[in-house]
Amino acid sequence: MHDLISQWRTWLAACGRPASTIRLRTHQILRFSDHHPDLAAVTATDMVAWLAQPGWAANTRRSNHAALRSFYGWAHAFGHVATDESRRLVSVKVPPPTPRPAPESVVKRGLLAAAPREHLMVELAARMGLRRGEIARIHTRDVVEDLVGWSLRVHGKGAKVRVVPMPDHLADLIRSKPDGWLFPSRTGGHLTEGHVGVLIARALPHGWTAHTLRHRFATTAYAGTRDLLAVQALLGHSRPETTRGYVQLPQDALRAAIAAAA
Repeated sequence: MHDLISQWRTWLAACGRPASTIRLRTHQILRFSDHHPDLAAVTATDMVAWLAQPGWAANTRRSNHAALRSFYGWAHAFGHVATDESRRLVSVKVPPPTPRPAPESVVKRGLLAAAPREHLMVELAARMGLRRGEIARIHTRDVVEDLVGWSLRVHGKGAKVRVVPMPDHLADLIRSKPDGWLFPSRTGGHLTEGHVGVLIARALPHGWTAHTLRHRFATTAYAGTRDLLAVQALLGHSRPETTRGYVQLPQDALRAAIAAAA
């Protein structure tokens, strides 16, 4: 690995970036370095050409844009390059996301077909809106009793912890497990988020994923409460605009709006 990339990785870890983010950003800069081995001599024009590659989705361009800004911002701050050429890049506009909640029929088919471990993973994603990595990092001690029932300490992105109320049957099931990681790996830790994502996708009908189960949770939670801020808190989002991209507006609300305007 290029020495500058290795130093930058260490800096990202020191800043407390999640391991998944460090892996992604490192992979992106390594791919960039395959085309530009002399990283210290890269110009803004080189970066623009890289980001303009045909076939990339807007989200892919934005993610690689963020990797370049992070790497060259660090390189300039630590004296490895004379100027931060990435500051000349314009922001990448991304169309608003379209919610894609898994239908209840998909959830039911997944639960019926899944083995007990995968069944629990599907429920945690669909009934509590947890991310793959959050499911992977559940420890039995994360189930805690509150004033009205049971809740789960969720270890989210950026080492943020939130407390999410649990359905009683899920709390009882997890509390019945031996003390330790809920989904242990063979090496003594917990499963990786990627492995959890693969297991959930295998349990569901083709084309549906853990993320669509999270969209399902957001959509049904909003439909039942009409409280976007509550859904935002449960999902662990920092901005309501992000949550809005997960919620498919209920049909009754849309029809009521049409009726009101008729």
